Amino acid sequence: MTFYTAKGDDGTTGLLGEGRVPKYHVRMEAVGALDEASAALGLARAQCGAPQTAPILVEAQRDLYKLMAEVAATPQNANRFRFIDEERVNWLEQKTDEISAIVEMPKQFILPGDTLGGAALSLARAIVRRAERRVVHLFDDEEVVNADLQRYLNRLSSLCFALELLENHHAGKKTTLAKP
Repeated sequence: MTFYTAKGDDGTTGLLGEGRVPKYHVRMEAVGALDEASAALGLARAQCGAPQTAPILVEAQRDLYKLMAEVAATPQNANRFRFIDEERVNWLEQKTDEISAIVEMPKQFILPGDTLGGAALSLARAIVRRAERRVVHLFDDEEVVNADLQRYLNRLSSLCFALELLENHHAGKKTTLAKP
């Protein structure tokens, strides 16, 4: 077995179901952004020090893989790959609330970079937001119908922000505000 198939050499990629689309198709842009989001969460997980962070990020990464499958599925197969639902959105809200009890919400915008883990989470948050925009585009075009996908990504970006603050707090660093 090799690590390559060469099936995409013609500039197309397969869906979960019948058919292929150009690699630049909006669905593949969404899948790519979700893949980047998972990789960014992994990078953050490798650099974070607060004990709460890694288990939360592992579970979120696993959710993203399931979310990617639903986005990559043809409309005829989407229900077969549906995993993200209100329960998963509620899980993110619960984790965010748990972190919010530890750290204080800043009264203004912050600058990333006070800790390596916090900066990685800020980057992950920005990538999750891009993935969210791509999924919303698919939803608006009725290429995906599960509204919980966009809700999940919206909550995940909020959780990344809370975890960034947690990482700074755990390291004993004061978060740098955008306005001095």
